[in-house]
Parts: sequence; C-alpha cells; structure tokens
Amino acid sequence: MAFALLLGISLTACHKEEQAVEGVAQTAAKAEHQSQATQAELDSERAELEQIPLPTKSLYVDVHDPAAWSNPFLYVGSEMLTLRILLPDANPTTIGEGTMLRPEAARRQELQLRLSDLDQAIVAIPAGAWHYGRVIAVAESPLAATQDRPKIRRNLEAAIKRLGDLGVVVEEWPAR
Repeated sequence: MAFALLLGISLTACHKEEQAVEGVAQTAAKAEHQSQATQAELDSERAELEQIPLPTKSLYVDVHDPAAWSNPFLYVGSEMLTLRILLPDANPTTIGEGTMLRPEAARRQELQLRLSDLDQAIVAIPAGAWHYGRVIAVAESPLAATQDRPKIRRNLEAAIKRLGDLGVVVEEWPAR
C-alpha cells in the first residue's frame, strides 16, 4: 500500500514537471514567433525608408537653431515624444513662396506620440519632408523637469536605437 502511494506521488510529480517543461517550450515558441514577426515588420519599415536618400551633411552642417532645421525633429520627454515635421510645399512654383500666401508655418506640424509608436510615425512621414535626406535631429525636451532627466535620457537612447534600426541617421542636439 505504501509502495502504491509512493508510486502515485512520484508519477504525479513527474507529470507536473512534464507540464512545466511543455509550458516553457510553448512560451519560448510564442516568443520566437513574435520576434520573427517583429523583425519582418522592421524589415518592411526599413525598406520603405530606404526610398529616401541618405543625408547630405553639407545641407545641414551650418544649421544650429532647431527652428531653422527643415527635416523632422524629435524632442524626447519623460513620457511622450514630440515629432516636428515640415511638410513639403504642394505648390510646385516659386511664386509667392515664403510669403503670406504660402507661409512655412502652415506646413509645420507637431505630433505627440509614445516611444512605442515611433517606428510607425517615422515611416508615415512623407518623402518630401526629408529635405536633407534620411536624417532626424533628436534632443531632450526643453520643457522637461530636472528630476525627469534620467528617464528622459533612457527614452532618448531608446529612440536613437529605434531610429538606427530603421536606418535613419540621428543628429543629436544638446539640451537647451
């Protein structure tokens, strides 16, 4: 009787170990599948951005004011990112360019987004908004509180890594 009880307990313990191993294997398989899907999505996004030419540094090397930067500009905060874009002028003629009839400020947009949405936002920027080529300026938010600086820096580094993974050149600007 004691032997049968001991055998039953050991079989139950073996069965639980088998279930645990199966659970770990299923979790690993799901993680691998999700990783492959994420890599495929990243490859697709990278392919879309490759249509934009590489940057020409001579076009922006003398730009030292964020307001004068014509390419996308990313301000990184502790919770949100602000993406500033200067959309291309839809009017192909140079008549009235920059005047009250066609102000540049009307084409400037600022978007608030989460770090997790950065990839999709960058891919959605129209090709005409990349005036210097595939380069983006990145800076810490000037409105951020001093105590948030460590979190902002982590977000900044994560954003730079994501942009690099997409094949976008990053021009990091100092905090103001």
